[in-house]
Amino acid sequence: MDFQKIKKTMLILLKWLSICGLIGIFSGSASAFFLVALEYVTQVRNHNSWIIWFLPFGGLLIGYLYYYLDARITKGNNLLLEEYNKPEKKIPFLMAPVVLLGTLITHLFGGSAGREGTAVQMGGAIADLCTPLFKLNDPERRILIILGISAGFASVFGTPLAGALFALEVVFFSKINFKSIILSFTVAYVAYFTVEFWNIKHTHYSIPLQPEFNFTSLFWILNASILFGFAALLFSRTTHFWGKLFSKTIKYPPLRPFIGGIIIVLAVYFLGTTKYIGLGVPMIVEAFSIHNAPYDFLLKILFTGFTLGAGFKGGEVTPLFFVGATLGSALSLVIPLPIAFLAGLGFVAVFSGATHTPIACTAMGIELFGLHNGFYIGFACIIAYFFSGSIGIYKSQIVKGPKSILYQSIRKKGLKYL
Repeated sequence: MDFQKIKKTMLILLKWLSICGLIGIFSGSASAFFLVALEYVTQVRNHNSWIIWFLPFGGLLIGYLYYYLDARITKGNNLLLEEYNKPEKKIPFLMAPVVLLGTLITHLFGGSAGREGTAVQMGGAIADLCTPLFKLNDPERRILIILGISAGFASVFGTPLAGALFALEVVFFSKINFKSIILSFTVAYVAYFTVEFWNIKHTHYSIPLQPEFNFTSLFWILNASILFGFAALLFSRTTHFWGKLFSKTIKYPPLRPFIGGIIIVLAVYFLGTTKYIGLGVPMIVEAFSIHNAPYDFLLKILFTGFTLGAGFKGGEVTPLFFVGATLGSALSLVIPLPIAFLAGLGFVAVFSGATHTPIACTAMGIELFGLHNGFYIGFACIIAYFFSGSIGIYKSQIVKGPKSILYQSIRKKGLKYL
């Protein structure tokens, strides 16, 4: 073989391994810091419930930050997807510290939001720093964005297999080559082990009992999964509805989270509970052993959609886990399947429907609940994926394949709201 060709191949390999190492280590470290800081502000809020009354002022600060800094960063995860589909401008590194600060403020004062959006945006901003450093072209920038998403997702949830697949699937494997796949898995594991190095612990869930494999069980799982898909549809549409409403009715952007914060505080006060604000991890854990009220998932959808629609920062995925787990828990009162089993299926299936990523969600379910639940998890994720509507939580995500064909056919029949 030609020595020059071998040398060139080795240099390319070294370049991309270096890129994966840099993105994985820095994104993983950023996620580790974020998780520690998030736990700290959550504990501060839990031990000082009066702090929730300052949520409107926290929202005002977030509003001013995003209004007077780079307007592009307000797009959040959608900016990453837009740059992937049509590379134009470098992702501002400013996105990383601003979304970090905005998310911590949201959680400190009692907004209902998640964390994956923050980690993914930090990963994307960190990844794009490699563009000028390694003099990368547009096709290579697409790979960088995949790597940033993969590193952020894998590190914040402790699920490297799901993180790598999510980064590839959220862009529907569009313009993906074999190199992208290998690199996505590489950076996911680097980021994951970086968080492990910092000794950050993730929440563990388990499904101790599984139903017998028969047509009766599959019938009940099918019905539950259809409801999980509808819950995902409701979550996505609710978030977009509040975002549009705030944009139309309040023209000055910094005032949107301020006014939204006032309404959230009043809602918490009159409900007399704080269980629907923040990440809601304690409620998710309880859903695996304690039956939830049938309205818990609906109130979480309302609080999260309103929080994010008003302009507060964070992610949607952990609230989706909350919605799915509590809905599954509530369904166990009428569906003759184990409570933890239904909560676990809902945990990943609602996420699958809202993000159009059934493969990644199946992988996440296997990582969290074990390979022996893999068939049930995959079945639930696919059903929820098809019943969750054509629009997910990411407006800029391009939906292709059989789901796109299905909903194009449905819309031709007059059901445009799907």
